[in-house]
Amino acid sequence: MGRTHSCVLSLGSFVERLPPLCAGNCLPTTKRSDMPAFKIGINRWTLPSNWDVKTCLRVAKESGFDAIELNMDFEGVLNPATADADARQIRRDADAIGIELSSLSTGVYWQKPFTHPESIVRAESLELCRQQLRLAQALGVDAILVVPGVVTPDVPYDVAYERARDALQQLASEAERRRVAIAIENVWNRFLLSPLETRDLIDRIGSPYVGVYFDAGNILAYGYPQHWIAILGMRIKRVHVKDFRSDIGNTYGFANPLQGDVPWLAVRSALESVGYQGYITAEVSGYRLFPELGVRHIADALRAVFQS
Repeated sequence: MGRTHSCVLSLGSFVERLPPLCAGNCLPTTKRSDMPAFKIGINRWTLPSNWDVKTCLRVAKESGFDAIELNMDFEGVLNPATADADARQIRRDADAIGIELSSLSTGVYWQKPFTHPESIVRAESLELCRQQLRLAQALGVDAILVVPGVVTPDVPYDVAYERARDALQQLASEAERRRVAIAIENVWNRFLLSPLETRDLIDRIGSPYVGVYFDAGNILAYGYPQHWIAILGMRIKRVHVKDFRSDIGNTYGFANPLQGDVPWLAVRSALESVGYQGYITAEVSGYRLFPELGVRHIADALRAVFQS
């Protein structure tokens, strides 16, 4: 979601009152050979922070993932000042190892959102997105994750909507020039809380290079992922997955796949129904001990749901 631990909304008391989410969509005991396979990926944040890029690429490949999603941070290997040549080298390394790069995620918009009260920060946010688009193009990926804004006591909902819309409209031409889609993610930001509203915002921008990065785990606090997928349809550019335990109902409720209440097969069926053919990327915490084992287990879970 631009990192899970950056969520700002605790919804425990609300989630406790939600009806069960499985509703017959728990995993079957037989293979779903009639369903086409998706490509599965892992976000680099799931892997230990002290691993270098090549190690992350190698472990992702050896664990059975088709792709890895890298992240732009304020500092580090991929940051707004990273040269195109350095990004292209990462792509060459990935090609040599045999792992695809799915997209370019980031958490920078939590600190510098399009919706910030100060105009200077909003301008910095636009520039961050331009640099993210540039890096994505250099990496050879065609989508970036963007948190579209944050509603706060100082930023009312309607103001956030106008600022987010204006920012996306300004950035659409750059996305089109780079041929890299801006995909806004549903996160716990007290903003865009309805699939109808999200759909209408994307349609108002009116660019094929502005769409949605749908997170099936984030949505459980206030909706059902299969409903959002059906409404957003082909506006969905990428998909994040994680699990979520409604009995916990706050950020501590996020879990690795198959450990919570995500209706996994309903998610898969909905994605197939709208013709989604992109990556399914796990953005989860992984294992603190034996992290390589954790990565393999995550890959096994995603294969069971999306490639069996």
